[in-house]
Amino acid sequence: MCGIAGWVDWECDLTRQRTVAQAMTDSMACRGPDAEGLWLSERAALGHRRLAVIDLEGGAQPMAADRDADQVVLTYSGEVYNFRQLRETLRAAGHRFRTRSDTEVVLRGYLEWGESCVEHFDGMFAFAIWDERRQELLLARDRFGIKPLYYAVTDTGLLFGSEPKALLANPGFSAQVDAEGLAELFGLNKGRSPGHGVFRGLHQLLPGHTLRVERHGMHPTCYWRLGSHTHEDDLATTTATVRGMLEDIVERQLVADVPLCSLLSGGLDSSVITALAARGLQRQGMGKPVTFAVDFENSDAFFRPSSQRPSQDAPFVRLMADHLESQHTDVMLRPSDLAGQQEHTLGARDLPGHGDMDASLYLLCREIRRHSTVALSGEGADEVFGGYPWFVDQPPESMRNFPWRSTIPDIASLLSPDARQRIRLEEYVADRYAEALAEVPYLEGEAAADRRIRELSYLTLSHYLPLMLDRKDRIAMAVGLEVRVPFCDHQLLDYVFNIPWSMRTTSGAEKGILRAATADLLPSEVATRRKSGFPAVQDPVYDEQLMARLEGWLADRSSPLDDLVDRQHLAAMLQDETQAGVGWRRSRALAKNLLEIDGWMRRYQVRIC
Repeated sequence: MCGIAGWVDWECDLTRQRTVAQAMTDSMACRGPDAEGLWLSERAALGHRRLAVIDLEGGAQPMAADRDADQVVLTYSGEVYNFRQLRETLRAAGHRFRTRSDTEVVLRGYLEWGESCVEHFDGMFAFAIWDERRQELLLARDRFGIKPLYYAVTDTGLLFGSEPKALLANPGFSAQVDAEGLAELFGLNKGRSPGHGVFRGLHQLLPGHTLRVERHGMHPTCYWRLGSHTHEDDLATTTATVRGMLEDIVERQLVADVPLCSLLSGGLDSSVITALAARGLQRQGMGKPVTFAVDFENSDAFFRPSSQRPSQDAPFVRLMADHLESQHTDVMLRPSDLAGQQEHTLGARDLPGHGDMDASLYLLCREIRRHSTVALSGEGADEVFGGYPWFVDQPPESMRNFPWRSTIPDIASLLSPDARQRIRLEEYVADRYAEALAEVPYLEGEAAADRRIRELSYLTLSHYLPLMLDRKDRIAMAVGLEVRVPFCDHQLLDYVFNIPWSMRTTSGAEKGILRAATADLLPSEVATRRKSGFPAVQDPVYDEQLMARLEGWLADRSSPLDDLVDRQHLAAMLQDETQAGVGWRRSRALAKNLLEIDGWMRRYQVRIC
């Protein structure tokens, strides 16, 4: 796992722009603390920061190979899990290897198969290849978009990087947001339009896509997309197939030349991954698994069950850790630990995030990084198997909008009427929803209920999951921790996406097919545990701190959001909830979002245009 950055310019001699190219590369230092490299030619600059995971001595980047007296140069982030098999295939085709790294497999894969090399790669990756002979740049991203890759078109070329900060380090790109970007932040909130970078002119390369850039234009290609087909397997075969696929996926993702651990929340998803990893490690003679969990001090005293978090993690974490005899560490946090973390989390994400949820994840990852370089995560199971409440509870309004928008407080309610009109918020969200539905790969002859589940699955995978993956990648890589997500495997997704809902929820349980496929791996209490969200601080001390920050914001007329937010409406909402004796549950969530956006605009000096 690494950080990449680069620049192509058809008019400027980039051999004279080393200082700027180095600044772009240096901005990725958090993603790659182990080594750095910069390659320059007249038309291209490729930078790399390395987090060494495989072949620690080899694999330095940017990596170059000669072809017809010209160089082909690669800067690459990620892991290709089938690199060993591909290396043998390429050797049989006449290629010679200097290293044991998957980086060289990617480079020689391009030399052998050209742009279609991505179709051979199984893993999480984002890379750029400059072909000096063709004078072409190739950008590529994995099928799920697990690894980020941003780009912006300039008057004379293109900038790219693993994170927006790489582009912001170049004078040719500035921190601006227009009405469309504001609509993404205030309208879509927990989701994000695929490919949209929020900053004006910033794009993300779409998952499963390549982008070929040459002097006369850009040529995007979709090399993978989710498809629909009739599911022919019976329940027993389906259960066995899911189990077999998961065993194979986790086994392949244990490959590392550095310490590896597992994130363990005591929920179904992380417990399944950890249990499968434990078996894989045992087969390889690598000892017991290493596990980590996060919790808050005195959480027992303040915990209040809710529909989103019906149970605490701690009892299930202990049960699972004892069951696997793992080398386990609980990372205990205090509310005061979260104070002051916004600078770190905003700096990690370059965009507004999830407030205290990001802060606790950051502190967890920071502690893990003291012991491990790679962590396995259960991220993606709810999206792949359909574990979110909106798959079951479908209020009428969810049929006309992205389903998760009915489950969270609407931050757009804080906008002034004038701002809503200028941003065209409702129209923007409706257009994005219509576009998303138009992409759904429907199955001919499908019943209405199954058709709606297919829509919900596709919307969740295409618009909700990317933001969750981006959060996990950016927060973890801010401290140099590589997180692998076995549930985000394209072959598993292609299979599960087409399992009928009645079979996916076998035994009447959420993610029933996953529970059935893995029940023998887990204690029964864990195997039957209902979904419970990421731990959130419930200590009144934190609420007091948040309220103080919000009151300070209401009194501060220098906020960059001053012309957008209806302060009187927010103040009245706080007063109404307090007088009603219900605390400030709704405005608490809104306050966190508002303060995140405000902090982001201040930190990056974002100009509204």
